[in-house]
Amino acid sequence: MALIAQNHLQLIIEFGLILYVAVIFFLNFAPVSLSAVLLFSLILGIALSLLFGIDAFFLFFSFGQSEFSHPFGPIALLAIVTALAALPMMKEAGINVGRMKLFIYLILIALTVFGGLVHRSFLILWIMGLVIGYFILSKSFRQKSLFSIKRIIGFISMIVVGFGGLEILSRILSMPVFSPLLRITRIEENSASGLNLVIKNTALLGHIPDSAYWGAASLGFSDGYITLPINLITNFGLPFPVFFGLLVNKKDVIDYMLPGIFGWGYDFGYLTLFMLLLWCVGIIIIGFKMLNIYKDKRESGVKRYLGREALLIGSLTAFIAQAWVGLFLMNRTINGMALLTFIFLSGMVVSHIIFVKKD
Repeated sequence: MALIAQNHLQLIIEFGLILYVAVIFFLNFAPVSLSAVLLFSLILGIALSLLFGIDAFFLFFSFGQSEFSHPFGPIALLAIVTALAALPMMKEAGINVGRMKLFIYLILIALTVFGGLVHRSFLILWIMGLVIGYFILSKSFRQKSLFSIKRIIGFISMIVVGFGGLEILSRILSMPVFSPLLRITRIEENSASGLNLVIKNTALLGHIPDSAYWGAASLGFSDGYITLPINLITNFGLPFPVFFGLLVNKKDVIDYMLPGIFGWGYDFGYLTLFMLLLWCVGIIIIGFKMLNIYKDKRESGVKRYLGREALLIGSLTAFIAQAWVGLFLMNRTINGMALLTFIFLSGMVVSHIIFVKKD
């Protein structure tokens, strides 16, 4: 096989392998102490709060938005859950974490507000991720079960307040862009055509060529509906079909209006979709296996891997949340720049298997 990718799927695989090697190298040669991981997660959380805040500010003043919550929402989740995972470890060491906990929650609130204002899918990812994160934390540190009646009611209330507040804000300010109901209406109006396209034309490997936007020029496989960032492709001068400018509207019927399983299935075929789902399940299994190893070491008195454990909890949480939302709710959450984030998070989970023989 040629080393230079011949289509989008080959580029995704090759770039993913390079990213895996880079992440594994970094985690095994960089200091991953608990204090370093906590400091990194706090700095990252503050930086993303500012980034999301600027994006929300531009939304109010019609300067145009970059929708950073799509590619960086899972990274924000990684930062917050990692920081939350570090707190009980520090508390076990006798460190007063009261002020630190308050500071982390302030960052969490800022990310929730700014990210939710820019995009509603971020709120779904965010709330689901926090639920997953708290569940993993409760199991890792043998805390009281997350799923009490009081907490379930609390999470449901958060969802109602969040989306209800956005709907009220959109009507008070006459800014439909904030409206969750408008988003649901758009999906209802536009998803039918996307589903019709996908269901009728998806094959074992790829799709019926004439059904793609490129028509007779389509190869019936890897037509650019699923891709890495366009700049990455154009900067390397790769001759792949890409959607940009006004053509994005032709891609949005799949990318914006359908879950990822339809987008991946249509562009690469049922077989590739099946392999993707297997890969996601494998990543999650590896993550939980490694968490059990870390927990056993911590409970036996080994403190060397506390930073790695906190980082793995954050990475695994973010990966699961992004996989769930991207595959089953909104394709854009694991496409383009967000796909790069998705591969990075999977690498952050898999890289932990390298350490096992260091004791």
